[in-house]
Amino acid sequence: MVEVPLKLYVQGLLKQGKAVARPMASLSSGQKNQALQAMADALMAQTSDILEANERDLQLIPSEGGQQAHRQAVEQIRINKDDIQHMVDALLEFLAYPDPVGEMSQAWMTPDGLHVHTVRAPIGVLGVISDMGPLMTVQSLGMCLKTNNVCVYRGGAEWLQTNGALFRCLKNAAVTQGVPEGAMIFIDRGAPDAALEVARQSQYVQAVIPRGRASLRNGIVEHARVPVIGFDGGLCHVYVDQDADIPLAQTIVVNAKVQSPMAANAMDTVLVHRAVSRNILPGLTRRLLQEYRVVLNGCPKTVSMLGVLEMTGHLGIKDAEEADWGKKFQSLAMNIKVVKDRQEALDHIAKYSPGHTDTIVTRDYAFAMQFAREVDSSAVLINASTRLHGGEQFGLGPELGSNSRRLHARGPLTLSKLTTEKYMVLGTGQLQHPHPVPTAYEDAMMLSSKF
Repeated sequence: MVEVPLKLYVQGLLKQGKAVARPMASLSSGQKNQALQAMADALMAQTSDILEANERDLQLIPSEGGQQAHRQAVEQIRINKDDIQHMVDALLEFLAYPDPVGEMSQAWMTPDGLHVHTVRAPIGVLGVISDMGPLMTVQSLGMCLKTNNVCVYRGGAEWLQTNGALFRCLKNAAVTQGVPEGAMIFIDRGAPDAALEVARQSQYVQAVIPRGRASLRNGIVEHARVPVIGFDGGLCHVYVDQDADIPLAQTIVVNAKVQSPMAANAMDTVLVHRAVSRNILPGLTRRLLQEYRVVLNGCPKTVSMLGVLEMTGHLGIKDAEEADWGKKFQSLAMNIKVVKDRQEALDHIAKYSPGHTDTIVTRDYAFAMQFAREVDSSAVLINASTRLHGGEQFGLGPELGSNSRRLHARGPLTLSKLTTEKYMVLGTGQLQHPHPVPTAYEDAMMLSSKF
């Protein structure tokens, strides 16, 4: 059987999605919650089928890279019953959150009696392009359903069989509850161009959300012809001020880097005021190098200060190259820079803005507020780890990634951020004046002796 060319294949699926966007927008809160419950029940009932599909993905792992690489790939790709229970819990969690669609944020009456309201409405067709695991598949379909959006999902090629089984399970369950047939679309082509093709189809897709590694995010941003609303790039800095609590600063830096090194909100660079650099850096770098095996790149001052560690048998710190300061690592690697004053810290962060998350550790409230005003990031934290930038941590509920760009919404992409606003206006016959007068009537007025 001849395979349909990739572009035609993607366009065909997206046409189906666009066709059902209007009926999808009409689903009630009750229908959506019934569908979410049915999807959770179906996941539990079809656990064995999903695990079998995952075994097929495991069998496709190439063995050429060596035993160690193969073992790591197996650990990454394998899922178990606990993982599926986590997916079920994620779907059930959506039931507890209020429906953002139709939510009224403002209402007022104009002098001529118009009742004006701003209400939340679905965006339309959302493309989610990810190289993350199957949990992201479930979260994407669930959150798009909760917000009345058509979901076009393209997952990581490593989980193609697993994601396919998940998609069929969830879609079939949703359709039984009245969700339109084409409201959930799965791109089952593993080629990278399949993801790019979704991001190019501006006539069918309203926005795309890339989730995963920096190479994926940057590739989507470079080739997209539709708005990218979930770009979670941008660097994460921690600035240790001259008035910082040193033990607190050490703990925050370690947590921000090591707690989950691959996270988008993991720290990339720590900036240390020179007044406290000799108090904090020897102990901090020793912890990072010995306890957590972090690769450190440092400015000349840092390297000269800490070079003695190599002489005592400890792992050393490398000279940072210019490109390192603008690098988002998402790994056990980071930069250290000693700054002469507060202004140099602000200037350094501004040079690589807009950022993802930036933290200051200080006891000086006035400067903390100045830092929060001047730093251009989607989240600025004071005396807290960058890892706390997230929907759940902020008490906002589940998120579909984060957005470090200024548009469409900054920060965690929670349920409300997967909607847009429109105006609903109630009138009683109000008109824009002056009201048009027919030309013939104007001519008669000009000829009349009364005027």
